[in-house]
Amino acid sequence: MARILLAEDDDSLRTFLAGALIKAGHEVADFPDGDLALEALNNLQFDLLLTDIVMPGVDGVELARKAAELRPDMKIVFITGFAAVALNPANQAPAKAKVLSKPFHLRELVAEVEKVMAA
Repeated sequence: MARILLAEDDDSLRTFLAGALIKAGHEVADFPDGDLALEALNNLQFDLLLTDIVMPGVDGVELARKAAELRPDMKIVFITGFAAVALNPANQAPAKAKVLSKPFHLRELVAEVEKVMAA
């Protein structure tokens, strides 16, 4: 089981993803934007950051950079329809971050989380 920080600004998608991860046995704290997720990151321990890239306030790439600084051992997965943005070296996204491109099936999400946590 992993403690997951989920940042996704689409309310219905965030609820759907959190539910699937909880059903798979993970503990999930979910937030509608990067600002609230960053606040949680500063105050709580997580094993994995699962974040959208395009969000109001602090975006997912900045959130991932902060996560990598604060907790270098934290795993990071971007969930995005903009994979090229995450992979662009100019964005300085953490090199160890993985990308799961939208749209994806919930089974793919759960499998990716399990794979990342096992690595």
